Amino acid sequence: MKISSVLFSFKTTLILLAILAIGAGYATFIENDFGTSSARVLVYNNIWYETILVLTTINLAGIIFKYKMWKNTPRFIFHLSFVVILIGAGVTRYVGYEGIMQIKEGTTENRMISLEPYLQVTIKDGDKKYFKEYQMEFAALSENSDFAISVEKFYNNFDHTIAFGENEVNVLYKNYFLAKKGNAKMGMLTLDVTINGETQEIKLPGRRSQKGLERDLQFGDVTVSLEYGSKVLTLPFAIKLNDFQLDRYPGSMSPSSYASEVTVIKEDSDTYDYRIFMNKTMHEGNFLFFQSSYFPDETGTVLSVNNDPGKWPTYLGYFLLTLGLCLNFFDKKSRFRKLTKYVDSKSIASIAAACIFAFSATSLKAEETDAQFKAKAQETIQYLKTFKEESAETAKNFARLVTQSSSGRMKPVSSLNREIVQKLSGSTEFLGMNADQVVLGMLSRPEIWRDVKMIKIKTPKLKNFLGVDKSRKHIAFSEVFKEGKYLLAKESEKASLSKPNERGTYERDIIKIDERLNITYAVFNGSLFNVFPKVETAEEINNAKIKHRWYTPMDAMNDFEGRNKTAVEAMTRGLINSIIQNKWTDANNFISMMATYQEKVGSKVVLSQAEIDNEIMFNEIDIFPKVMLAYIFLGIIILIAAFFVVFNPSIKPKKTTFVFFVLLSLIFAVHTYGMGFRWIISGHAPWSDTYETLLYISWSAVFAGIMFFRKSLLALSAAVIVAGIFMFTAHLTGIDPQITNLVPVLKSYWLTIHVSILTASYGFFALAAILGFMTLIMFIFRTNRPHIDETIKHVTAIIEIALIVGLAAITIGNFLGGIWANESWGRYWGWDPKETWAYVSIVMYVIVVHLRFVKPLSTPFIFATASLLSFSTILMTYFGVNFYLAGMHSYATGDPVPIPTWVYYVVSLIVITIALAYKNRHLKPLVKN
Repeated sequence: MKISSVLFSFKTTLILLAILAIGAGYATFIENDFGTSSARVLVYNNIWYETILVLTTINLAGIIFKYKMWKNTPRFIFHLSFVVILIGAGVTRYVGYEGIMQIKEGTTENRMISLEPYLQVTIKDGDKKYFKEYQMEFAALSENSDFAISVEKFYNNFDHTIAFGENEVNVLYKNYFLAKKGNAKMGMLTLDVTINGETQEIKLPGRRSQKGLERDLQFGDVTVSLEYGSKVLTLPFAIKLNDFQLDRYPGSMSPSSYASEVTVIKEDSDTYDYRIFMNKTMHEGNFLFFQSSYFPDETGTVLSVNNDPGKWPTYLGYFLLTLGLCLNFFDKKSRFRKLTKYVDSKSIASIAAACIFAFSATSLKAEETDAQFKAKAQETIQYLKTFKEESAETAKNFARLVTQSSSGRMKPVSSLNREIVQKLSGSTEFLGMNADQVVLGMLSRPEIWRDVKMIKIKTPKLKNFLGVDKSRKHIAFSEVFKEGKYLLAKESEKASLSKPNERGTYERDIIKIDERLNITYAVFNGSLFNVFPKVETAEEINNAKIKHRWYTPMDAMNDFEGRNKTAVEAMTRGLINSIIQNKWTDANNFISMMATYQEKVGSKVVLSQAEIDNEIMFNEIDIFPKVMLAYIFLGIIILIAAFFVVFNPSIKPKKTTFVFFVLLSLIFAVHTYGMGFRWIISGHAPWSDTYETLLYISWSAVFAGIMFFRKSLLALSAAVIVAGIFMFTAHLTGIDPQITNLVPVLKSYWLTIHVSILTASYGFFALAAILGFMTLIMFIFRTNRPHIDETIKHVTAIIEIALIVGLAAITIGNFLGGIWANESWGRYWGWDPKETWAYVSIVMYVIVVHLRFVKPLSTPFIFATASLLSFSTILMTYFGVNFYLAGMHSYATGDPVPIPTWVYYVVSLIVITIALAYKNRHLKPLVKN
C-alpha cells in the first residue's frame, strides 16, 4: 500500500482531526487544574500536537491535489484557506514573540518582559562573567513537591552543561510543581546544579509572563545565579507615556475606557504621538501595542506587545476562508445546493399555528393569621387594599425617576423595582400590585411590609427550621428574626463556606434566602436607590476618581451641605410622610421636585424622557417570557402533528400551510422586535451576556426554520422547540436578565460581528441536534414502514443543510473573532478555553459533515447520531467553559457549580434512544456525494 494513499485519504483526515479535537479539549482541563504552562508544554506547543497539525496540513494539501479541487473554485478556495492559515500560524509560532511593557506616566521606556519564560544562568568567576539562557516552559502535574509522575519527567527533561574557563556547570531538572500562596498559584522549579562533583539544590519560583526571582549558589569563588521567568527584551525604539487616562461609568469604579497618550521615539526618523486605547492598537514596524491594563494607583500603563510576521498570511487565509464558504452557497455543484434541491422536492407537511398568551393580574389575597395577631392582620389587610387602590398614579410617577446602578448604568427606577420584586417573590407582581407599588410601599411603610409574606422559599427542611408551614411558598422578613437575633446566621455562614459542588438544595436555598433578606433590608432603608446627584465644582469633578456619582437619600442627607442638603431632606421626608398620610397629590409634587432636581443637577448623565419612556415600555410589555411560552406550546403542537403525519403519510394538510407560516412569522417578528428594543435601550448589540446570547440563539434557530426549512413540519417543530428550550434556560433564576454596561474591551464593532455570526451558528447546530434525536426515534419505529425511510432521508438532508450553514457561520465567526482579538490586543489566538472549545466544535462538525466520504460511516443512522452527540461540544463551549473552566471568557471562580440532575436524565435518555435505534440502523445514504 502506498504511503500517499494512506496519507491522502479521508479516513486519515478524520483520524487526524479527531486527535486534534480530543487533545485540545483535554488541554483545557489541564490548564484549569495545573496552569497555562502545563497545557502548552503537554499539548499546544508539544512536538506531538504540532506534528499532527503538520500532517493535517499535508493531508489537506494532498486531498486538494488528489481530487483536483481547483476545478471547483469555491471548494478549492476554502480548503486552500486552511493550508494558508496553518502556514501563517506556523510563522507566528516559530518567528513571532510577545511581551508586556509597563510605563510610568512621564517616563520613557524601551524595554519589555517576554511572555515566554526563560531559564537564565549567570556564572561569575572572578572578574569574568558567563551567561546562558534557555527558553523553556515546564508542566506541573501536581501541587506537591514530593509527588513525581513519569509523564512529568518525560516532558520536563532538562540536562545542560555550560562551560566556563576550564570548568563547567551542569544544570539538571529535578522537579516542577505548583506552589500555592492563598488563592494564587506560582510555579516552583527545582534544579540540581553541579560544579566539580559538588551538587547543590535550588528552588526557583517563576512562571510565564512574569519576571522571576534571581537566586545565587556559591561554589567556592564561583557564583552561579539562576532565574526562571520572563526575560527583559529591548525594543529598537522607545515609548514615552505622556498621559494615562481612565474614564469610569458615572458614579462607579467600573472602567468605561482607558487610554495612553504616548510618543514614539526613534533614532533614524521623526518621533510621533499616538493614542492607544481599547480596541485601538498601535502599529510600529512588526510590533503591535495593545492597551492591556494599568497600574493599580493609575499612574502608569501596561501594554501588551506582539511581534507577528505571520499576521498577513493568516489574514489572507481568513479572507480566502470567508470568500470560499460564501461562494459555496451559490455554487450549483456544491453539496449544499444538491441537498436544498432534494429537500425542496420532498415536502413533508406544513407549519402549525401559534398561540398568543394574555396574562391577567392576580387578585389580592391574604393568608390566615393566628387569633392573637388578628387585629394587626386586619390593619395590614386594610392598608394593603387602600394602598393598592390609591397608590397607582404615584407609583407610576415614582417609577419615572432615574437611578444609578452600582456599575454606573443610568436607568428608570421602574427597572430597579422589577429586579427587586422579581428577586424577592419570583414574580414582577405581588398581591395584585405592580413592582413600582410594592417597592414604594416598602420604602414608605417598612414596619408593615416586614410582616408581609413575600420572600420566596422552597425547601421543606428550611421551612421546618424556621417553623413555618410546609405548604407556604413565601415568608415574611420578620419571620427570620426572633428576639433581635437572625435565625439563619449560623446556617448561612455554614452554607456559604461549603464548596458549590457540595451544596444541596437546602444550602442553596439558605444562600438565596439570605440574599433576598439583605435586598429587603436595603429597600427598607433606601440604600439601593441612588437618585440624588450632587452639585460639584469643576475642580471636584476633575479630581474625583468617581465622576458624576449619585447618592442614596440617606447618604445624600449625610454628605450634602447647605441648600442641597436642605432640599434633599425636604423632598425625601416630604415624599415619605405624604405617602404615610395618604396625601397622594403632595406625594406627586415631591416626586416632580425630585425629577426636576435630577434634570438640573445631574444633566450630564440623566436619561431623557424618551429614554425613560422606552425602558418603562420595554419593562411593561415583558416580551421574552411570553414569546418563550408561545414557542414551547407551539413546538409541542407541531411535534405532535409532525409525528402524526409521519405515521399517516396519506395526510397532507396543504391548505393550512400559509396560515400557519404567517402565525409563526408573527411570533418571530415579536421576538425580533424585542431584541431590537433591548438593543436600543442598552446601547449595544443584544448578545453581550449569557441572557442575551440565549435569546439570540433562540432567534437564530427560528430564523433557520422559517427561512430554510419551512416546508418540513419536523424541522419547524425542532426549530421552535430549540427556541423554547434556550429561552426557558435564559429565564432560569440563576441567569440575570438585567441590562448592564459593557466592559471596555467589548466596545468593538468587530466583536458585534464576531458574536452575532458565531452565536447564530449555535441555533443551526441545536436544530440539527433535535432533528437528529427525532430521526433516531423514527429509526426505532421504521420496521415494515417504508414511508418512514423516506422521511428519515428527507430529515437527514435537512440536518446536513443545517450543519453546513452552522459550520460556515461558526468558522467565519471564530476567525472574525481572531481579527477582533488581534486588532484589540495584538494576538488572534491564545488557547483560552473558550477559543479552544470553539475550535474543538469546528473540528468536530468538520468531521461530521465529512463522514459521507468514508463508506462505512455514510449512513443516516450514524449521521443523525453524530449530529446529536456533537452538539455536546457546543454546550461545552457555551456553558461548560463559562462555569467549569477558568479563562478570560469564563465566569468560573475555582469551584465548579454542581451539574443539574436533569442533565443526567437527558444523557440517559439519549443513550437509551441510540441503543434502541441501533437495531434498525441499516439504511442507505440519502443523496450521493
